[in-house]
Amino acid sequence: MEEQPELNDIKTVDDKEKLSSHPVDSSQQLETSFTNDVDSDAAFSASCLTTAELQQHWRAVKQEFRSVKLLFEIPTARIIDRTTSKYVVYQIVVLRSGSYDWERVAIERRYSDFLHLHQELLLDFCEEMEDLVMPRKRMTGNFSEENISERRVALQDYLTQLYSLRYIRQSPTFQAFFTHQELKTAYDLLRGGRFSLALEGLQKVLLLQDKLSSHDPTVVIPTLCAILVCQRDLEDFNAAFETGRQALPTVRRYELRHYQAPLLEALVDLGYSLGLPVAQLQEELTRVRNYPHGHMSQMSIKELVVQEFV
Repeated sequence: MEEQPELNDIKTVDDKEKLSSHPVDSSQQLETSFTNDVDSDAAFSASCLTTAELQQHWRAVKQEFRSVKLLFEIPTARIIDRTTSKYVVYQIVVLRSGSYDWERVAIERRYSDFLHLHQELLLDFCEEMEDLVMPRKRMTGNFSEENISERRVALQDYLTQLYSLRYIRQSPTFQAFFTHQELKTAYDLLRGGRFSLALEGLQKVLLLQDKLSSHDPTVVIPTLCAILVCQRDLEDFNAAFETGRQALPTVRRYELRHYQAPLLEALVDLGYSLGLPVAQLQEELTRVRNYPHGHMSQMSIKELVVQEFV
């Protein structure tokens, strides 16, 4: 029997500058008119947050008509030979199709991880998966170059077939296969005060979540909040503030009340530290705290973050 999967760090295959995209519809002129304000490093005002929210709205609207297609590659595999165990790990690269993807992020998974994914998906999608075959494990010869190569191709095809089924590709189980191990590692590092390493892992997971969860913008909010905590504890207040600004429009739009007050409180504190005008954010925080209906978290953003994966 194979041992429990080892937590592997995500590796960035190619970390080049991200290409920007612009609307091709009637919203282009409106969105473009705000771009310079958002990109500027000048003093922050509440109108910038309004602009960020507007831009995210246009991106979400366009996304409804343009689904993101992904490709899955397993270009390499390697044998891990330890004193008590020997197994193969497969490198998985997730790519956007249709144009060159500058943000190629790789993870490593064992055959046992694929098997666990298959068994979990069968619990909810037995009928949808009746024609989908999970590559079987051989009784002998698992470490021969030929068998590893054959299984590498078969597992790549298996992921492609899973992704072709809409309900499966949008399921938390499918998405967790690509991010859970790395998120668990990052949150353990964060709770241990190793913020630089935690930040590195979280930022790379964010790239994967952005690719895999285009149908649900809220998936990235816990990760963005954890990134903010790391950046703030590393005293990179400008970066932390920008991360909070990135998360706030989605928190507002989808009424994620569990995060709204802690995120606003963090932005107000960071704004004061940076000497930025935060009066409107403070007013919004007061309104949120006095909201008569629904649950409002009384925890700080850090208290909220450290509860993840406990």
